[in-house]
Amino acid sequence: MAQLVADARDTRAASPRLSRMALASVAFLAVSLVGNTGGVAAAHPKPTPVTVAALDPTLTAGRGAKVNFVEQEAENAATNGTVIGYDTSAYTLAAEASGRKAVKLTAAGQYVEFTLARDTNAVTIRYSIPDAPTGGGIDAPITLTADGWYARTLTLTSKYSWLYAMYPFSNDPNADPNPGWWKPEPDPVTKPFRPMHFYDEQRVMLGITFHAGDKIRLTVPKSTNAAWYVIDLMDSEQVAPPAAAPKNSVSVLAFGADPFGKKDSANAFDATIAWAKAHGKTVFIPAGTFQVNRHIVVDNVTIKGAGNWWTIIRGTQVDLPAQAADGSWHTGVGFYGKYSADGGSTNVHLSNFAIVGDVRERVDNDQVNGIGGALNNSTVDGLYITHTKCGLWMDGPITNFKVTNTIVADVIADGVNFDRAVTNSSVKNSFFRNTGDDAMAMWSFIANPANTAADEDGANVFDHNTIQTPVLANGIAVYGGRDNTVSNNIVADPIREGSALHAGQRFTSTPFAGYLKFTNNTTVRAGTLDLNWNIGLGAIWFYALEGSLAADIEVSGDNFLQNTYNAIMLVSDWGVKDLYTISNVHFSNIKVDGTGTSVVSGRVAGSASFQNVVARNVGAVPVNNCGSFHFTPAGSEFSLTDLGGNTSWLASWLLPNTITCDDRPPVVAPPAPSAW
Repeated sequence: MAQLVADARDTRAASPRLSRMALASVAFLAVSLVGNTGGVAAAHPKPTPVTVAALDPTLTAGRGAKVNFVEQEAENAATNGTVIGYDTSAYTLAAEASGRKAVKLTAAGQYVEFTLARDTNAVTIRYSIPDAPTGGGIDAPITLTADGWYARTLTLTSKYSWLYAMYPFSNDPNADPNPGWWKPEPDPVTKPFRPMHFYDEQRVMLGITFHAGDKIRLTVPKSTNAAWYVIDLMDSEQVAPPAAAPKNSVSVLAFGADPFGKKDSANAFDATIAWAKAHGKTVFIPAGTFQVNRHIVVDNVTIKGAGNWWTIIRGTQVDLPAQAADGSWHTGVGFYGKYSADGGSTNVHLSNFAIVGDVRERVDNDQVNGIGGALNNSTVDGLYITHTKCGLWMDGPITNFKVTNTIVADVIADGVNFDRAVTNSSVKNSFFRNTGDDAMAMWSFIANPANTAADEDGANVFDHNTIQTPVLANGIAVYGGRDNTVSNNIVADPIREGSALHAGQRFTSTPFAGYLKFTNNTTVRAGTLDLNWNIGLGAIWFYALEGSLAADIEVSGDNFLQNTYNAIMLVSDWGVKDLYTISNVHFSNIKVDGTGTSVVSGRVAGSASFQNVVARNVGAVPVNNCGSFHFTPAGSEFSLTDLGGNTSWLASWLLPNTITCDDRPPVVAPPAPSAW
């Protein structure tokens, strides 16, 4: 087959049309080709713009993950459908879309057409289709055509989308919301109540390379059960051929694993791992789809796939007859270290495969994550994880755990969480989209109140990652801990009950100690409306709920772009506003481009310093300084110190703790960001 592909490519120099026909004969082995049903739109002289988090890539240069794909937004593509958005409200299709815009197709023949910017043999389509009337999702067809002659029908699904009501949410659109003060809407509520998590994505291997300037079109077919389709974006990628088995390795096929996914291969995986450990070999999982419906427990082993487009490890969620010792009611596919209580695992290296789960509801007791347990002195590299509860949930104590070049998409809770006593560990150059909770979190959960230092997350780094559209909570959150760094990340479009960057003394976390650094990050379209407070959150926000924040907190080199409300927020909850403070926070070399309200909102006692903080396109009073709301003659309980180099937004409103409390000013939509 390799020689046939080479021959076909050689022919292209003489006859482009003939070369594509020759390549198509090879591609037919992998995909079904049918007649062109989509038609060809008028030629466009330029490719559909390539963006990063719906921004011009020059605005994010040097930040975020370097990925193998380029992203093109549907609203920038050719279409005869309807562009929806711009919308930053929660619970809408536009708000959950990348860039807060998408394209809606409602009739047969409506399409979105992307003009490729580079050679491509695989695409990822981010989309939404309706739920079933009683929940649980539907499947619906859409036609993909390319270059005027290639066509195939894709089957989209909403089985992993559409949640309703309140935490921990429901798949039932008729579910009653939980009562309580946290629900500001009066009863009876309209159902479905707070629908969310609308989107999913599908990876499509085309089986042939298309080139820059070629067009890929998604068209509503003549016959479909879906009332509408929303297309958000398309990622295009040139996927390398499957990797060969590494030297000194043993294949799971040798122990009976089924690459066609017809039978469960979990036992074959276990047998291969045991043999490889005994003989000092690497475990190799070749190209194929392998069914695995439970955890694969790993320790002191290296497992490699042929690439995360080629090696697919897929599982169904399984109901357990009784609650397991770890609290689970269900199990499913996942690679787990031994739990810390059992001694943990060490020297585990997982790379170059996909984990595809079957999780459709959030059950917080369940251990149905892509990667879990305790993995010391271990690495995860080049994985693609989807449809699990969390991408990676790491239960400490753990040390020296490294994640690189990994994609987590469409999970129902966190993307990655360092849960308690995770130290000297990192997540770098990884990509997170459509997580159902914090995309990335360090959570220093207190397990032993008598020795909280033992529970600290410490000396960890989240660096050069890209985060898009976390549906709930924050892009990156740090809850307690010591000497942690968040650097060079891009965080875009948080949807509700959180924002882009967050440090919170909450969720029973250890006090912040040592330093916390937010360095050279870029946020865009961040800040959500907190329904209970009825105020907007900052793109970066600090929250004193269960204690004061008094560690050395440094925010430097960050860019806060097109902020829905404030760029910076420091806040304490009303019930503890006279107990806790936020101090020792230092902002330097910051650029703020566009705020719906203020640059800084201080709603807590304490202090912060500012140096070389420049701001433009500010929508309201630049400093909203309410302090702890006592409005004393001495001024606000929150003071801002000007260390020089700041533009007039700050100097005009310092004095130094002047009360400028405009609690809920009108929101002015900020303009799209541009070069400084």
